[in-house]
Amino acid sequence: MTPGARLAAAIEVLADIDDRRRPAADALKDWGLRHRFAGSGDRAAIAGITYDALRRRSSTAWIMGENTPRAIVIGMLQRERGLDVDAIARLVDGSGHSPPPLTEAERARLAAADLSGAPPHVLGDYPEWLDPHFARVFGDDRAEEGAALASRAPLDLRVNTLKGDRADASKALADLAAEPTRWSPNGLRIKLKAEAKSPAVHAEPAYLKGLIEVQDEGSQLAALLAGAKPGEQVIDLCAGGGGKTLALAAAMENRGQLYATDDDKRRLAPIHDRLTRSGARNVQVRTPKSVGTEIADLAGRMDLVLIDAPCTGTGSWRRNPDAKWRVRPGALEQRLKEQAEILDRAAPLVKPGGRIAYVTCSVLPEENGDQVRGFVGRHPEFSVEKPTAVANSLGERGYLFQRAALLSEEGLLMTPRRTDTDGFFVSILRRSA
Repeated sequence: MTPGARLAAAIEVLADIDDRRRPAADALKDWGLRHRFAGSGDRAAIAGITYDALRRRSSTAWIMGENTPRAIVIGMLQRERGLDVDAIARLVDGSGHSPPPLTEAERARLAAADLSGAPPHVLGDYPEWLDPHFARVFGDDRAEEGAALASRAPLDLRVNTLKGDRADASKALADLAAEPTRWSPNGLRIKLKAEAKSPAVHAEPAYLKGLIEVQDEGSQLAALLAGAKPGEQVIDLCAGGGGKTLALAAAMENRGQLYATDDDKRRLAPIHDRLTRSGARNVQVRTPKSVGTEIADLAGRMDLVLIDAPCTGTGSWRRNPDAKWRVRPGALEQRLKEQAEILDRAAPLVKPGGRIAYVTCSVLPEENGDQVRGFVGRHPEFSVEKPTAVANSLGERGYLFQRAALLSEEGLLMTPRRTDTDGFFVSILRRSA
């Protein structure tokens, strides 16, 4: 397919997303099934265009003066990929299967690329209804924070220290030009260009042998900040596919006992193969039959309860740019209820002197600081550890990290703009001895 034909295909996919109000991944899959002639490179390029257009939907619509699929794809080429009017015109010329040529009005708007007077939610490319929530946490910086959340994420890997170290993994992945992450001592980062196809990491020998796992640096840091130690009794209460469970197992050096469970046993399905590949031997998966019954015998025994709480996912928009346009106020209300219930369920599991690590991949204060304050109000036997002390657990990186992250009385918040990670909130709640 020509570059112009790929643009036309992305416009078609975006129209399907709008018309049927469906996730981008579903629309892209259906397009591929209807156009089997398109090769893997074509499909990857079309997906890249689609997701980049969704990243900058508000700002490109403002520039172009309309919110049509054509407008946001054409505007994205200027806003996200930095093409000038003539370069865009060469792609959008009506030849072959490319979109019809630019109109004079489109040329004028692209040439001006005028965002003057645009409100913060347009400059930051996030839904307007979330602006008061962003203002609470970011204040006057909310447009810049939103714009960073709209950027494309790199591919981060966590080195499994049960199988080797970062030098071993770097050597095994030399052809991918993986670089050490800034904060996580166990992380590697592969930077991707706008039209680059993600490398087939899952086919790499280092992955198949359990030396590496795909995990954003922010998620790695959340697991590290939880502070799991060899010999402790630990439970991952919302384990899902097991990303943080595996990181905890490595931190514990296969000593002590780590339990993994989740309200939805379907989410636990991938964890078994991942544990086998990782070499973790101290993990017991508790598959629920009814909520809470599978862990009733653990009450009062846990040194650490990790809650990777269900949330709106606002911190992961770099990886799921279509999700931000589908999130609704009702979803936030539901997540707040679920978070409070999980926190209350975690409290009886913690032994005196033990702790809860409350983690979300959200930047919204209602899901973060507000939840922590509410929990401590309901459970005065718990107190919040100072975020500076939590950050210092990263060793020599701790001082610089706490200067980069956004600290509050309730915890610390990572964001793409501040820490170059996904958005993660971490709070450590200590039970009195």
